[in-house]
Amino acid sequence: MTLSFDPDAIALPNGHFVGNGLVAAEGVIDMHRPSDGKAYAGCPLADADMVDRAVETAKQALKTSKWGQVRPRERTVALQRWADLIEAKAETLAKLEALSSTRPVGQLIAGDIAVTAEQIRFFAELADKEGDALVPTDGDSMGMIMSEPYGVVGAITPWNFPVSMAGWKLGPALAAGNAVVLKPSEMTPFSSVYLAQLAIEAGIPAGLINVVLGDGPTTGNAITGHPDIAKVSFTGSTGAGQAIMGNIARTGVKPMTLELGGKSPQLVFADADLDKAAAAIAQSIVSNAGQACVAGSRLIVERSVMEPLAEAIIARMKSVKPGPTWDAASSYSPIISARQRDRIDSIVKASIAAGAACLTGGDVMEGDGYFYTPTLLANVDQMSPAVSHEIFGPVLTMQAFDTEEEALALADHPTYGLCAGLFTRDLSRALRLTKALQAGTVWVNRYGRSRDHILPTGGYKQSGIGKDLGREAYHANRKSKSVLISL
Repeated sequence: MTLSFDPDAIALPNGHFVGNGLVAAEGVIDMHRPSDGKAYAGCPLADADMVDRAVETAKQALKTSKWGQVRPRERTVALQRWADLIEAKAETLAKLEALSSTRPVGQLIAGDIAVTAEQIRFFAELADKEGDALVPTDGDSMGMIMSEPYGVVGAITPWNFPVSMAGWKLGPALAAGNAVVLKPSEMTPFSSVYLAQLAIEAGIPAGLINVVLGDGPTTGNAITGHPDIAKVSFTGSTGAGQAIMGNIARTGVKPMTLELGGKSPQLVFADADLDKAAAAIAQSIVSNAGQACVAGSRLIVERSVMEPLAEAIIARMKSVKPGPTWDAASSYSPIISARQRDRIDSIVKASIAAGAACLTGGDVMEGDGYFYTPTLLANVDQMSPAVSHEIFGPVLTMQAFDTEEEALALADHPTYGLCAGLFTRDLSRALRLTKALQAGTVWVNRYGRSRDHILPTGGYKQSGIGKDLGREAYHANRKSKSVLISL
C-alpha cells in the first residue's frame, strides 16, 4: 500500500467547525496547491459575527460540560482517546494536510501526525499531575497558590506545520480546562477542521473546540480583540505578532503567548565532528525548504574548517528530491506560494548584488509548483539582506570567525533570539557559550527539536513572549490565585 494519492480526489471538510459540526460557508479566499500551483478550493472568511458565534458556543460548552471543574483524570482520558484517533486516522489527516501545505505525505505520517498525538498525550497527563501548592507562611496562617482555567482561549496557527501547531495550542489549553476558538492559516485550514471532528468522535464535549477559517485582518483581529477571549496563543511572524499585540492593547488587556520569527545561528568550531555538523546543518535548512521559524539559517564557522564544511553541506543540499507533496517518494518541499518563492529569490539576488558569493543554488526550480533550490551564500556581513532578514526559505549564509568572542558577536542578531546551534567536542566551551548565546533554545551537537515534549520552546527579543510545549505551556493556560488563611 502506498501513501501516494490523487490530489483531485480528496474530499475537503470545507467550512467552519462550530459546536459539533461543520457550518457551511462560501469560499472567498483563493487557494493554490504549492506542489503544482493549481487553484483547487476557496477558504471561507469568518467575520466578527461568526467569531462571536464560536466564542459564545465555547462559553456555553464550558458551562454545560463543566470541563474546567470535572475530575482532572476525565480530561486526561478524553484527550488520550483523541490522540488514539489521530493516530488511527493518520492517513486521512496526512492527505488533507499534504494537499494544501508544503509537507510531503510520507513525512507527515512518520513525523508531524505521530508527534501531534504524542504531544496531546503529554499534555493530557499534566491535567491530573500539575495542581495547587501550599507555600510557607508564618505559623498563624496557611498560604496556598491555586490555579484555574482562563475560560475561552483564542489560538492562531501558521501554515508551515498545520497539524502539529494545532496540537501545540489545543493540547495544553484543553488539558488545563479551557475551551478554544482556533484560526488556522487560510492557506492550510482543512487538517485543523478534521482534528476538531476527531475530537468530537473521541468524546471531548462539543463546543470546546471551534475552528473558524479566515485571514488575519478580519478573522484574526476578531479573535484577538474579542472581549470574551481570555487568553491568546499565536505562532507566526514577528510582524503579525506585533499586530496582535497592538490589537489586544486597543481592545483590552489579556495574556498572550507568542512564538515568532527567528534568524537562528549555528556555530561550528574546528574540533567538531564535521560530518555530523554538516548533516544537521543541511537538514535544518532543507527541511520543509527552510520554512520554519527555527530554521538554522546563519552558519558561523571557525575559519580553518570553513571550506570542508561548506563542501559537505553543498553535497547534501544537492541530494534533495523535490516532488509533489502527494507523492510518497518526495522528500523536498515546495514553497508555500508563488509570492513567497519570489520574495526568497529577490532577497538572494539582492544579497548577491551586495557582494555575496552563491556557492550553490540561488534559483527558482523549473517545472510545476513553487520550488526553490537549496542555497548557500558566502562572503556576507551583518548588513547583507540574507543575514538581516528572516527569509523563510532554503537559504543558508556562511560567515567565518577566529575567536569565541567573534563567534558570539556574529551570532547575536539585533532582532531575533529564537534558537541557536553549537557544534564542539569541548564540554567547557559548550557550557560557556550556551549561557552566552541570546536564544530561547540552544542545541549542542544537533539542530532541531526532539520528541521530548517536556522541553519548552520560545524566544528572546522579538522572537516571542512565553513558552509553548513543556509544563510551561500547560501553566500558561491557567491563571493563579493567592490565598492566605488565618488559623
